[in-house]
Amino acid sequence: MSTSTASSSTGHVPHVDTVGNAGATPDHEQPWLELGLKEDEYQRIRDILDRRPTSAELAMYSVMWSEHCSYKSSKVHFKHFADNTTEEMREKLLVGIGENAGVVDIGDGWAVTFKVESHNHPSYVEPYQGAATGVGGIVRDIMSMGARPIAVMDPLRFGNLNHPDTQRVLPGVVAGVGGYGNCLGLPNIGGEVVFDDCYQGNPLVNALCVGAMRREDIHLAKASGAGNKVILFGAKTGGDGIGGVSVLASETFEEGGPAKRPAVQVGDPFAEKVLIECCLDLYKAKVVDGIQDLGGAGLSCATSELASNGDGGMQVELDLVPLRDASLRPEEILMSESQERMMAVVEPAKLDEFMEICRRWDVEATVIGEVTEGDHLVITWHGEVIVDVPPRSVAHDGPVYHRPLERPAYLDSLQENATGSLAKPTTGDELKADLLTLLASPNLCDKSWVTDQYDRYVLGNTALAMPDDSGVVRVDEETGRGVAVSTDCNGRFAKLDPYAGAQLALAEAYRNVATVGATPLAITDCLNFGSPEDTGVMWQFEQAVMGIAEGCRELGVPVTGGNVSFYNQTGDVAIHPTPVIGVLGVMDDVARRTPSGWKTPGQVIYLLGTTRDELDGGEWAHVRHGHLGGRPPKVDLAAERLLGEILVNASRDGLVDAAHDLSDGGLAVALAEATMRNGVGARVWLDAVCERDGIDAFTALFSESTARVVVAVPRSEEVRFTDMCTARGQVHARIGVVDDQTDGIDVQGQFAVTLDELREAHTRTLPAVFGE
Repeated sequence: MSTSTASSSTGHVPHVDTVGNAGATPDHEQPWLELGLKEDEYQRIRDILDRRPTSAELAMYSVMWSEHCSYKSSKVHFKHFADNTTEEMREKLLVGIGENAGVVDIGDGWAVTFKVESHNHPSYVEPYQGAATGVGGIVRDIMSMGARPIAVMDPLRFGNLNHPDTQRVLPGVVAGVGGYGNCLGLPNIGGEVVFDDCYQGNPLVNALCVGAMRREDIHLAKASGAGNKVILFGAKTGGDGIGGVSVLASETFEEGGPAKRPAVQVGDPFAEKVLIECCLDLYKAKVVDGIQDLGGAGLSCATSELASNGDGGMQVELDLVPLRDASLRPEEILMSESQERMMAVVEPAKLDEFMEICRRWDVEATVIGEVTEGDHLVITWHGEVIVDVPPRSVAHDGPVYHRPLERPAYLDSLQENATGSLAKPTTGDELKADLLTLLASPNLCDKSWVTDQYDRYVLGNTALAMPDDSGVVRVDEETGRGVAVSTDCNGRFAKLDPYAGAQLALAEAYRNVATVGATPLAITDCLNFGSPEDTGVMWQFEQAVMGIAEGCRELGVPVTGGNVSFYNQTGDVAIHPTPVIGVLGVMDDVARRTPSGWKTPGQVIYLLGTTRDELDGGEWAHVRHGHLGGRPPKVDLAAERLLGEILVNASRDGLVDAAHDLSDGGLAVALAEATMRNGVGARVWLDAVCERDGIDAFTALFSESTARVVVAVPRSEEVRFTDMCTARGQVHARIGVVDDQTDGIDVQGQFAVTLDELREAHTRTLPAVFGE
């Protein structure tokens, strides 16, 4: 951003635009449009200040009033979360929506914080750094709550696997996620890799982090206590990422239009690793009164949010900020999104100890201001006031839009175009061929090419990681207490019905957490949508939010926080609505977790849940016919909750040795994955399920009906297991047996497929595109 030196009718604007000068030059033209502000928003800033803003103030408002920071188009819909949160759900929450990350109580004095955020647009422009700094940013959110980060996850979505741009973006994104997380020494315990043409120009790079702390160690972002010092510590401020959230994350990539590509942030994971340890020592010494990470909007965000959450004002001397680039102007310093920086509020009596701890870790720390008794945020530059604003007007009281919304006209014809007319396999050979085709498809193929670039077991506390249904990590090394986390979303389901699609994402993540034996406790969400200025997109968004909120009430799990990412579209073509849901569950002892693959011959395979003719939006229709239409599978949250209780109790009591949820690709793919996991085969029969549910073998194998899981039950526990299912009303059917004499899967009366055939189909796809 440039501070113009052109004359106006009211006088000359000097190089540094001071508050006094702003009052004296009301007609000076300012680049509010280039900074992503609307005309009425700029006028509102003038009304708040009763003058034109200075260049520095305009920089602050532009980034903090961006869609990314202010949620100006989405916040009116968050009332659905509040309206659907019961007292029972609130009991689990220690910190809820509105802070850097939510915090939940997991028992024994332990608290866990977790959150998922997007770094979509930067990762398209510069895949490696965009993804790397996405990981770094979410890790600092967790740090700022007072927690030690213990694991990360990465829900990723790309365009067509064979498109040249996918081959540009995906390797860089994966290398960025792995490079930053591995250098931090954090295990990557799960996530997703999804391909769909709708993401071709707008890949989604979402990052999740989990952290653990003792309950009494929770820290919040606030600046209270007049005279307390404001300290900037960590890396120096540079010119990377200037204006990122106000321009890049608030604009659509127009085909053939001018590229708005400000510099993407540059990460240094080794500096962040040191910063983590430094912060933990500061917390242990109890020398931090308030703390905020510097991510999106940089100093503009940290100063205004800390001040607005406190009980007074704040004064900052911007020229004291340590710089990597001495040529940066004040507004650039305020907008910079340089990584690995934190801001703390410290009592004067604790200042020396704070600075000594920073010196011990070789972390640069500078006192740049203090909390004041006033109610304004005042920032000076070499003694001249360049910012004098009410901090809430910057951080919290920005624009609120009630965007018009309308159900898209295309939806009726889309929903009417169901899979019923598609040609389906009728013989055993055709069923086998379809299974192998699905296993080789981009969304269902082996993702080891990606996940092998991540360290899944560093720190030694990972109990389960991909390709198991959920990542499981130990929190307390003495008791074994830990957490399980899963992220899920099927964008095709959400395209067909955003309300149901959001609930299906919630249900699948909830089911995956229960499948490993953890009790689902809370959720975080990353809501990826097209332009909020599109009435159809806003209708999708509201439907998804309502679906999540009402689904959480039925399941009894609160929303702890999350992220909204709008403008994921190219021209007027938006991505499928993609509300990614992360569910966190708690386990008393991670040693009792349930893996997804069976390995003990003689164990009995049970299918839990009812199978219906539900193929619309599923992988079979997508892979075999390129078809999207109809209505997604029925959501039955009561059935999901019952199934979750069965799975948790069965795991705790040793009644199941393996469990795998049924989702993409249905029973056929779940059986194949459970068989390949440990290379132990299975004999399967479908007659009882087909007769009970009134379906044919094809539907039994490929339907994506929800609230279903396959489990391997020790013969010694079969009676106890079935008695529990019967007593609780859980639909169940004995469909097979684990058999090491069967090479692969023998679906009796239909087909047999060997392990070699399964693995050859499953493992060849990504290496064929990206190399071994």
